[in-house]
Amino acid sequence: MASSWITPPTRTELIEDLVSGVDRYNPSNVSILEDYLYHQIRSEEYDCLANLAILKLYQFNPDLYNPDVVINILLKALTASPLPDFNLCIALLDERPINTSLDEPDPLPQLLPVLNGLHDLLYRCRFPTFWKTYRSDELESLRDNYTVEVVGFENAVRAVAVRAVKAAFTRISAERLGSYLDLNGPDLEAYLNDLGWAIERSNSVVVIPPNPDNQIEATVVQESIKLPQLAKIISHSALKA
Repeated sequence: MASSWITPPTRTELIEDLVSGVDRYNPSNVSILEDYLYHQIRSEEYDCLANLAILKLYQFNPDLYNPDVVINILLKALTASPLPDFNLCIALLDERPINTSLDEPDPLPQLLPVLNGLHDLLYRCRFPTFWKTYRSDELESLRDNYTVEVVGFENAVRAVAVRAVKAAFTRISAERLGSYLDLNGPDLEAYLNDLGWAIERSNSVVVIPPNPDNQIEATVVQESIKLPQLAKIISHSALKA
């Protein structure tokens, strides 16, 4: 997983050169990286390091700053939870110079607390509260203007919940899992079928396939002490006595 985070298999050779080479700080390349971000948005791909490179260029060159690009970067990072991607992005915005040359008011200061709140809910696995907040009237503007453009955003959030459930459960009620995924009825069944998770019809319980995270295994610790070492310990104790 670490290797795919550092170098996603979908990253092109051109982007690899921009992200890994000295040219990453060349402001003339920002449009290439921005185009790559919008490719990620359309194709459900994700490249954190390439997106961080955009934020670093904005930090060094405030005149390049594009709030819509920043918001889209944060939305992509949001669905990487529990990885630290979102906080890495925020760290590059904390001391961002104010760009007064924008034609319209900057939407980021208003949306940033909202996105921080959504990230906190995902990170703490409070999935039902996340969906309630996300579906609220207060976040209608976020949905209509931003997340609607991020292809597969809601399924990417569901993938965050799935990762948490796989790590913590071997069995979970369909109702509870549905509240985590914001799905019910045939939609929930279709989603679980795609995952390969079975539902026990008799009690509406979803069976989570075994994986290294949800299997409890006893750990046996053995210590090997050789006879000469034991003799030294005994003699040392005898001298103290």
